[in-house]
Amino acid sequence: MSASNRSPENEPPAKGPPDHGSTDHGSTERGPSGRGSRGQTADPTPWDPRLRALTLGLVSTVTLIAFEAMAVITVLPKVAEDLSGLSLYGWTTSGFFLGLLVGVVIAGAESDRVGAARPLTAGLVLFGAGLAVAALAPNMWILVAGRVLQGLGGGAVPAILYATIGRAYPESQRPRMFAVTATAWVLPGLIGPATAALVAEHAGWRWVFGGLIPLVAVAGTGTVRALRGVPAPTTVDVAPTAPRLIAALRVSVGAGLVLAGLTGRSAPGLALIAVGSVLAYQPVRALLPAGTLRARPGIAAAVAARGLLTFAFFGTDTFVPLAITAARHEPTIVASAAVTAVTVTWTTGSWTQARLAGRVPGRVLIGTGLLAVSAGTAGFALVLVDAVALAVPIACWAVAGLGMGLAYSPIASLVLAETPPERHGTASSAVTLSDNLGTALGTGLGGAAVAASEAANGTPDLGLATVFGLTVIVAALGALVVRRAPSRIFPAADSTPAAS
Repeated sequence: MSASNRSPENEPPAKGPPDHGSTDHGSTERGPSGRGSRGQTADPTPWDPRLRALTLGLVSTVTLIAFEAMAVITVLPKVAEDLSGLSLYGWTTSGFFLGLLVGVVIAGAESDRVGAARPLTAGLVLFGAGLAVAALAPNMWILVAGRVLQGLGGGAVPAILYATIGRAYPESQRPRMFAVTATAWVLPGLIGPATAALVAEHAGWRWVFGGLIPLVAVAGTGTVRALRGVPAPTTVDVAPTAPRLIAALRVSVGAGLVLAGLTGRSAPGLALIAVGSVLAYQPVRALLPAGTLRARPGIAAAVAARGLLTFAFFGTDTFVPLAITAARHEPTIVASAAVTAVTVTWTTGSWTQARLAGRVPGRVLIGTGLLAVSAGTAGFALVLVDAVALAVPIACWAVAGLGMGLAYSPIASLVLAETPPERHGTASSAVTLSDNLGTALGTGLGGAAVAASEAANGTPDLGLATVFGLTVIVAALGALVVRRAPSRIFPAADSTPAAS
């Protein structure tokens, strides 16, 4: 659909959020107080009356996704036990992110064409359908299929989130807005894991999926309404959606074949790995900034670092509850404590990076965060040593969460700041593609290691040790790669509300 065929709902409203996507704020010259030296007001904060409804809408949708993520990761060990599907444990997360990979490419491109409301609506419908499939799944394969469908719909959320923050919020406020959305994970992180554990224990794990379906409609309605007040770009320079969709499908299917090959027998497995790599290589290069696979200095290195970051963190995070329940034989409610702890520290790290914006280069924050993820993961590996008190690895995993908070949002901020506003949707897709590909590969490789360990030894312990060792190395590699990212220091946020 061309930009000229936008429906009335995507036309600029008479009054709505101002378009602050450009880093050029016109004639406003910022003085020491943060107000323009020519008498103009400061950049509006996320809670300014002109942006408040949009901020609340985005936060409510992120909260919904957070509840789903916290709940599902907590009950996965029980799901795998009930459906006799430990060999597919890693696929429950990899499948989600492979679907997400496709969804984010479509939603990012469409948000550049027709605005954000339509792709988010379609995404939330698919997300709810995936929850229903998972809730009714008779076996692990159907559950994985439901997770893929959830990912396909859920891909609209990060793509729309990043594009909207880049388009509707001034650059000085973007680190703060990313911190606000990170805070949306606090309540789900505090009550989601324990609630999911209790629901699974007393009502069954299927209600963890099914119970979220009504929340999709509630959260989605307000968000879509607010997004209709954000006009689509008037200048569009993106590739047609169909070729991008084909490329995204090739990447997703190719990555899936690689992961299937890793979990299969030697000869057929090698063939699947080869076919998958050939299928995905060219479209990955086309969808990511030029030079990303080589970590070329600039935006490419920042996008590459995002993939390494998510590979390391989520490649461990997916198996944290399994390590606690299987290696330490603790109940699910105890595993939920680790999920809660890392969510709180992630939010703390996100607010810390927002406060440091204006003083510390983005790549320094990212590098520090990656090193914290590496160190925290190494400490959590002590969960496999019975002599170490369980509180120690949980505390170490909380350090990894702090590192994610420091590193995660500044990558998106760097890419948005270095990209023209009319391409923020496409740039957001590239960041999220790297994000999801890293997560899918990290969890997939981890799942293959756990499945192999279970088959050989009857326990996942050796596989878990392999997972943790690999992710420690990948996070440290990311800290080296991000040194080639832009050295930009973000404008300091001004907390003075603009006049309404």
